[in-house]
Amino acid sequence: MKVTSRSLIMTGAMAAATAVVLAGCAPAEPEAPQFEGSLTVWVDADRAGVLEDIAAQFEEERGVTVELVTKEFGAIRDDFITQAPTGNGPDIIVGAHDWLGKLVQNGVVAPLELGDKAAEFQDVAITAMSYEGTNYGLPYSVENIAMIRNADIVAEAPATFDDLIAAGQAAVAEGSAEYPFLVGLDPNAADPYHLYPLQASFGAPVFEITADGTYNPSVLALGNEGGEAFAVKLAEWGAAGILNTNISGDIAREEFVAGKSPFYLTGPWNIPAIKEAGINYAIEAIPSAGGETASPFVGVQGFFVSARSENQLAATEFLVNYIGTEAVQTALYEVGGRAPALLSAFEAAKSNADVAAFGEVGANGNPMPNVPAMDVVWSDWGSTEVAIINGQGDPVELWRAMVASIQSKIDG
Repeated sequence: MKVTSRSLIMTGAMAAATAVVLAGCAPAEPEAPQFEGSLTVWVDADRAGVLEDIAAQFEEERGVTVELVTKEFGAIRDDFITQAPTGNGPDIIVGAHDWLGKLVQNGVVAPLELGDKAAEFQDVAITAMSYEGTNYGLPYSVENIAMIRNADIVAEAPATFDDLIAAGQAAVAEGSAEYPFLVGLDPNAADPYHLYPLQASFGAPVFEITADGTYNPSVLALGNEGGEAFAVKLAEWGAAGILNTNISGDIAREEFVAGKSPFYLTGPWNIPAIKEAGINYAIEAIPSAGGETASPFVGVQGFFVSARSENQLAATEFLVNYIGTEAVQTALYEVGGRAPALLSAFEAAKSNADVAAFGEVGANGNPMPNVPAMDVVWSDWGSTEVAIINGQGDPVELWRAMVASIQSKIDG
């Protein structure tokens, strides 16, 4: 664990760009409120540089020292749950929205009052940062997957997933491609995250989605008739070689950038490699396989305030009126590549055609479930998809056994 301070030296163009972007982003009130004490923030290395400058500004204008502690992103949630109750944890953490249910369940995060500020963020970001009707986080980024099409192989976007497969198979038959479609899968866990939009198009979300877009964890909706119909399709796609559990995420990317497939289901993190390879690509909505919208999961990242913080007012001020500004959200986007959650920053970022395209697809998505019950879903879900794709049993029977196993774990 590495502790950074305001004296962190930022080098090169990132330092210059961040300094310009953050200039003048402070609240305009002539008599800014003053606070006391200090704040400790756990942050990953990618975000530390941007926060270093804004932390210095906060200390100068609000009188509160902000100590940044750099940690591996994947370790933050569990370390926070362990340390917060002892009083030795941080005041603020950066994190993913789907951690929220477990954080609330363990009593380690405090509600965050956004007031009118909430309307300045993308709706999906606010929904993601809310749990049982209460907001707990300041969102800063959103991301989702989409369908990437090699326009030199297939000239037009297919209307349905069946049309996509037909176009891909035709490209293979004529020798312009080796794979009709690519998506990275794991031989033991498949990839429920990437396959979820296809499942959702059969009307089978993981949990029941309520009218306000949140989840009802008491209803395991993937066990409905739509889920079973999706299982049948998984078996068909596996038998036809459309889905292949031997094609990992790395292999799928390598084969697509080599021009070997017209279609690739992936996220913005692989766009740099696609660009570098000179692929003539288009980012498009995921075609429906089951008749309903193929809604991808939307992932949101943001900041949470510790329920054990002794300086919650200052922490709220730091998040809402500093991290929540267009300048800082834009700087975080420029460093991390994820689309901003703040609407004004997102609109500016949409001058990048890739950001705009992924954002359009994500507008029809749903936040990944942030309920604690989700923790017990992934393992059975992934291993069952592998079994079905590889023809290791009747798909409906395998799916029903998966649902029963997940439900028993939820019930305890």
